[in-house]
Amino acid sequence: MFKINHQYYVYILTNKKNGTLYIGISNDLERRVWEHRNKLVEGFTKKYGLNRLVYFEQYQYVNDAILREKRLKKWKRQWKINLI
Repeated sequence: MFKINHQYYVYILTNKKNGTLYIGISNDLERRVWEHRNKLVEGFTKKYGLNRLVYFEQYQYVNDAILREKRLKKWKRQWKINLI
């Protein structure tokens, strides 16, 4: 028996310097950013043209990634900018 190695990503997108920030989660970061760039994701990112990946973190367990995403979304804007 073998162990499957899962990867989950918490990421931050923007549209320009000092622009709007979006925090998301994905198990395939490359595909997800491609979807954002090609405006295939309905909602906030499409409305504001958020397609520049400026930060990401990788996690082995989905629950850790979800917890981190929720915590980052509660941060003040300046803290997020400092993290980036």
